Amino acid sequence: MADASEHTGDDEPETHDDNVALRLEQLIIGAEREYTPFQAARAAGVSMEMASRFWRAMGFPDIGQAKALTEADVLALRRLAGLVEAGLLSEPMAVQVARSTGQTTARLADWQIDSFLEGLTEPPEPGMTRSEVAYPLVELLLPELEEFLVYVWRRQLAAAAGRVVQEQDDAEMVDRRLAVGFADLVGFTRLTRRLEEEELGELVETFETTAADQVAAHGGRLIKTLGDEVLFAADDAATAAGIGLRLVETMADNPILPELRVGIAFGTVTTRMGDVFGNTVNLASRLTSIAPKDAVLVDEALRKELTEGGAAPRSEKDSDVEDPRADDYRFALRPLYQRPVRGLGIIAPWLLTRRT
Repeated sequence: MADASEHTGDDEPETHDDNVALRLEQLIIGAEREYTPFQAARAAGVSMEMASRFWRAMGFPDIGQAKALTEADVLALRRLAGLVEAGLLSEPMAVQVARSTGQTTARLADWQIDSFLEGLTEPPEPGMTRSEVAYPLVELLLPELEEFLVYVWRRQLAAAAGRVVQEQDDAEMVDRRLAVGFADLVGFTRLTRRLEEEELGELVETFETTAADQVAAHGGRLIKTLGDEVLFAADDAATAAGIGLRLVETMADNPILPELRVGIAFGTVTTRMGDVFGNTVNLASRLTSIAPKDAVLVDEALRKELTEGGAAPRSEKDSDVEDPRADDYRFALRPLYQRPVRGLGIIAPWLLTRRT
């Protein structure tokens, strides 16, 4: 759906930039503006109320009755409504589909414009405008990026579907037992006051890129990034523990990044729209806030998973040379002082390290 700011009104003259923006929109969407929201809803065979719910869920602004919608908007609306009519999705679920897709692709589109097209559309010759360069570039890149997007989405969908079908029952599809970890840059607020905007942007991008690569490479899933913090999850404790330590080690090797601290908890997690919620997530966040620099703290539940799974000894006394499993232990755990945490009671953090 077109942005309301792009609609200039019938009496306002179009500028050169307006014309280029409209041509770019038609190129990307593949259709011209020809419907008001009311006309689009009627053409799709749905009520204006339902159409408004879907459009807002996708992240598009209200535009009154401006003629700003295209055949593509009508088709998208018709498809969503058709899934509801066929009984494949309830209306609330269809709204969730629209919202999750809109939020994810909005962030992707912003990133591609800010970090990708902005650099590529620098005028190659004096006197040329960025808008004059943008159109032929988008025309060349659009089909390739579209195919790549569909490929990645199918790959991610296959991976997510594989995880779901392995769950034991329907409840576990929403409320699952996962290891959840936060990785947080130490002293980030002080850095924001000291660094120039460009330096700060480079630091954040380096941190997010490095974290995403390490989480994916070692079998975890990056849930979201929050500037100076990343949230990740893994299906088992050992995978999450390895990721946490690897993040600390990798960041320590990068001279432009400050120290890192990581907190990981294991337990029941509620998943919604690609995000995770619940006490386990809150506990991981609290552990991160009290973790020493360049260190990983884990909770009692994750420690138990590691020891019962044979990834760490129950105690250092169990790991002497006479222990037949001593060579198999990957991690070492040291108890720290128990402490009260508001909303979570008394927690017993453990310092996680690699065994040498």
